[in-house]
Amino acid sequence: MSSKLGMFILYAPACVMGFASFFMYPDGGIRFMLLKSAVTIHFFKRVLEVLFVHKYSGGMILGSVLLISSSYFMVPAVMIYIQHLTLQYTEPEIDLKSIGVLIFLVGISGNFYHHYLLSKLRDSKEKGYKIPQGGLFSMVICPHYLFEILGFVGISFISQTSFSFCCAVGVALYLSARSNVTRKWYLSKFEKFPKNVKALIPFVF
Repeated sequence: MSSKLGMFILYAPACVMGFASFFMYPDGGIRFMLLKSAVTIHFFKRVLEVLFVHKYSGGMILGSVLLISSSYFMVPAVMIYIQHLTLQYTEPEIDLKSIGVLIFLVGISGNFYHHYLLSKLRDSKEKGYKIPQGGLFSMVICPHYLFEILGFVGISFISQTSFSFCCAVGVALYLSARSNVTRKWYLSKFEKFPKNVKALIPFVF
């Protein structure tokens, strides 16, 4: 199938689930509302990017699309359900939801901005690859991954459940590995790729 359709299928079910969670669990207090909102905004942004921002080439395999889509659906669904189960317990002694909202907003804004920069690298007729420019691309090759991680860290701070923190750690490990592979690819593809540009974290990694 086309990459655009495949990417839409990846994120649309999770987006629908996010909106549906407000009807499935209409109550629950401010923390639960913030978690549902953050999850929904995250995947709604992804759907909008698929439809209006990203440039595509090639195609995707249906089986892989369905497998990834189901995982993207299940993780936030379980996160929201677990949050629902915690409503019967007392609030954590240290409340991280406010700082979580701030980190999430920084993460989702930075992620969108760098996705936008990537979409402007070439027009629809160009097929070659270019070194990304602008934003934090002068310091790391995958700033969109860095902000993606921040978004999930923000969600985990809002939620403050073991499952949400495990999800944030999993996302961080996965995207760290991907960013490292991406940097190695750029180094092999472009002789003049700046060696001071790190993979994910400025000056560090």
